[in-house]
This record gives sequence, C-alpha cells and structure tokens, in this order.
Amino acid sequence: MNSAQEIHHRVKNNLQVICSLLNLQSQTNTNLQVAEIMQESQDRVKSMALVHENLYQSESLSKINFKTYVTDLTNNLLRSYRSKVSQIRITIFSPNIYLEIDTAVPCGLIINELVSNSLKYAFPQQHDGQIDIHMTQTAKQMLALKISDSGIGLPANLNFARSQTLGLRMVNTLTKQISGTITVKRETGTSFEICFPQSR
Repeated sequence: MNSAQEIHHRVKNNLQVICSLLNLQSQTNTNLQVAEIMQESQDRVKSMALVHENLYQSESLSKINFKTYVTDLTNNLLRSYRSKVSQIRITIFSPNIYLEIDTAVPCGLIINELVSNSLKYAFPQQHDGQIDIHMTQTAKQMLALKISDSGIGLPANLNFARSQTLGLRMVNTLTKQISGTITVKRETGTSFEICFPQSR
C-alpha cells in the first residue's frame, strides 16, 4: 500500500467510526425524530467515506468512476429506507465519467440529499416509483447531473432557492461550491439538473 492509498484508507476508516458512533447513538434514543436525524447524518458521512473507499481501490488514486460510486451510494440509501420504499427502482446512467475528489464529495452529498428526499417524500403511498440519475458531458469540460423521480412532485408553495430545510440548503451551497447552476422542473414528478465544470 503506497502513501496515497494509506491516506484514503485511514480517512475511510475514520469516517466509518463516526458512522458507527452515530448508529449507536440512534439505537439508544427513543425519540423517532432524533433517530431520523441521526440516520440522515450517517448517510451523509457514508457518502464521503465511499469516495475514499473508491479512491483507495482506484488505479489512479485521484479519480473515481461515477457510476460505481453512485451505485454504492444509492444501494446504501435503499437499505436505509427499505421499510418505506420496497417498490422504488433507481436507474443510473453515466457513460464512463470519472470525478476528482474535490468534485466527487460535493456531488455525492448532493445526490444523497436529493435521492433521500425522493425516498422520504415523493412516494407517500409506497406505489411503484422510479428515480433516475444521469451524468453526461454537455460540452468541453462541462458536466450535467440530473436527478429525477416519478413521484408526487414538490409542494407548489416551495421556493427551492430559498428553502430553509437543511437538505435543500446543502444542495444549494454544494452546487455553488462546484461552481454550478441548478434548474428545477416539476412537470412530471420532480427533476433537478445541475451543470458544472468537470475540473476547477
């Protein structure tokens, strides 16, 4: 194991320790709202740990395969919400796109928040549902990340750009962090499209 691999391995292990501590804390707490907050925090930390795990396993040690990473990330979310979303399918489309760590971490957190929101709120009757995640290269050094669901859609009175919920505020902040722009469509379900430069 070289020094770069060792760093990614240690960071991943440290983040997994934090996840374990959050899990223990949630198990000893009888307040369902607090337990849900703990679970959301675990998922956020896991999304960062997965970046370092993928970098540790990557040949380049500096970039990760987006589709492999997001597959691991969404499988973890489906396990977290399995009691609510047994009929929900997630499809990932990404034609051989690789991300550097300073882009992969915020992208992973954005996907974590938006997919979590869909799993929690978009399918209240637990009917069959679909979540699609697309990452495509739109122009030279520009990427478009699209996350859409077939659910009930955002509330009509929700102003996404000025939302006070932690998750949506994080999405707005992280989009700015990667020098991106975000577009929200509500025609059929909900669709978020984030365009950003591939490297900064």
